Amino acid sequence: MFLLFAFTILIFTKLSKEYTNTLVFGINKINVPPENIILNDSNSSLKITLKTHGFKWLKYYFSNPKITIDFNKEVDNKKGQYIWSKSRAYLYESSQFGDKVKLLNIEPDTLLFKYDVNLVKKVPVELNSSIKFTQGFDMDDDYKLTPDSIEVIGPHALASKITHIKTEEFVLNDVKTNISEKIKLILPQDNNNLIFSNQSVLLSANVKKFTEGTLKIPVTLVNVPEGLSLKYFPRMVNVTYYTSLDRFNSVKSNDFIVSCDYSMVQDNQSFLIPQIKKSPKRVKHVKLSQKRIEFIILK
Repeated sequence: MFLLFAFTILIFTKLSKEYTNTLVFGINKINVPPENIILNDSNSSLKITLKTHGFKWLKYYFSNPKITIDFNKEVDNKKGQYIWSKSRAYLYESSQFGDKVKLLNIEPDTLLFKYDVNLVKKVPVELNSSIKFTQGFDMDDDYKLTPDSIEVIGPHALASKITHIKTEEFVLNDVKTNISEKIKLILPQDNNNLIFSNQSVLLSANVKKFTEGTLKIPVTLVNVPEGLSLKYFPRMVNVTYYTSLDRFNSVKSNDFIVSCDYSMVQDNQSFLIPQIKKSPKRVKHVKLSQKRIEFIILK
């Protein structure tokens, strides 16, 4: 007990004495104008020499000390950069370090903060995915990303170079139920000077049972010169398509248009190339069974 008592008295005696020491302080920047962004963090510390008693020193040794620089009151804006000088620190000595702490010196005596005007830019999100469906199942509509674009905020020199943001690779196999998954975005490296409105997006899709259908569609001719009479065959072609079961009965032949463009015929060519010019949005994988339409010139 006597030993513990003596040790306690020794500690309090030591801590009550004044000491002079130099510590490295980080910079806490506040009230930076929102339209500007500080570019350089190379001068992100100051060597500060203080004189105070031991009790005050304890808080500096048990935490990372920082000095706050208020860009409203403590810096000057000259020639496109903010300038801070140590003379400002002496004005706010008590508020920065508290009572009974004497500020002796600061190195360096000046800090320069280069800045750029922020650019707010909206860029699309690109899905990087490999999704395979169980046979007989497919998406009812396209994938939906929420949000499908994000805002990039930062210096014009940096933000202007970003044209899109990709998602992390998303892989699903044997899918037969609706999709609803959060996917992280691949943000540019070394983006400390950029702000992104989102770190991830939600991928969603309605998955339904699908089936294949076939319809006979008449072939029409376009761009046939006036006065020229053609005979062509076949005049009807089979069109196959893929659609959900609940929409199968709503798909009709007049939803499709198949035509041949006579202006695409080359010399001595005796056939036309049929093309699907119209198909309903509710079907997928539309294909023609006929690759050529034979024709002869009657007149």
